[in-house]
Amino acid sequence: MSAPMRRRTPSPLAGEGWGEGSRCAGELMESAKSANVGPTPHPAAARPPSPARGEGEPAPTLGEILKARSRAMRREPTDAEQKLWLLLRGRRFNDFKFRRQVRIGRYIADFVCLERRLIIEADGGQHADNAYDEERDAWLVAQGFRVRRFWNTDILQRPDEVAETIWADLNAPLHQRPLRQLDPLDDTP
Repeated sequence: MSAPMRRRTPSPLAGEGWGEGSRCAGELMESAKSANVGPTPHPAAARPPSPARGEGEPAPTLGEILKARSRAMRREPTDAEQKLWLLLRGRRFNDFKFRRQVRIGRYIADFVCLERRLIIEADGGQHADNAYDEERDAWLVAQGFRVRRFWNTDILQRPDEVAETIWADLNAPLHQRPLRQLDPLDDTP
């Protein structure tokens, strides 16, 4: 005795059967084309990319990085920078204005008098025989600045001598940068 044979129907294909009524595949394709809707994207494509994988926000520019760094350096000065700023601020040197933690090119200078093109740096032990500082100073000199460096111990222990040196630097004659000489035009044919 065998069980009565039931007729089996195949499971519905994707997009057919479940809620689609009597539409056939051709009708579905036509309606998708007319609506300019492509296939449904992957669910992850609807979310913004993950910044953890290096996507999303663009990397900050050098200018933005230096701006944030100079602000942080102004908020948290070293003891020597604080003492030197007390000497320089408020136009105390014959009305010369100094600014602190100023971005010049790709560098940040501790103190700058733009009128006299003078940069003053407060250096700790990490600056002894530093190739980076030599490269930086060479670039700043090429831009027409004079760079004066003081050791932190000198600023803290002998502020009067530091002030005298700065005074002498401010009153020294400015040396103009040599102008670039242009090659003469060759008029011969």
